Amino acid sequence: MSAKKEPSVWHGFKAFLMRGNVVDLAVAVVIGAAFTNIVNAVVKGIINPLVGAIGTQNLDNYSSCLKAPCQVSANGTVKSGVPILWGSVLGATLTFVTTAAVVYFLMVLPMSKYLARQAARKEAREGTKEVVQVTEVEVLKEIRDALVAQRGPDYER
Repeated sequence: MSAKKEPSVWHGFKAFLMRGNVVDLAVAVVIGAAFTNIVNAVVKGIINPLVGAIGTQNLDNYSSCLKAPCQVSANGTVKSGVPILWGSVLGATLTFVTTAAVVYFLMVLPMSKYLARQAARKEAREGTKEVVQVTEVEVLKEIRDALVAQRGPDYER
């Protein structure tokens, strides 16, 4: 009686880690973490000062009170009332929009243009091959017809 040996958990885990998509995902997470620092610097260095020209640079200071009187301590705990911290939501939204814009304009758009150019070049090469092949076939047919014409109609194959 021959029983098949089940692969060990370690072998399964090792096979899982060696798949290409797991490694790609790990690289994406590391690059994403580094990219977050860049976006945060853009928001703190450019976006917040632009917003600060209108109001305050710290959007977390913008809030409304749903149930008065609102009192919030310096560490952020609510003493009384129900504050709505819409400035924090606005800041997070600006960070998201900035991140999306940077990713789109610096990564997605150039990559899609590059891939479109590569596809166009490949298509052009394929089109050239087809034209050459069709032309060669036409030339060969003309040569055959010329040879048949030279031999005359009496010639048998």
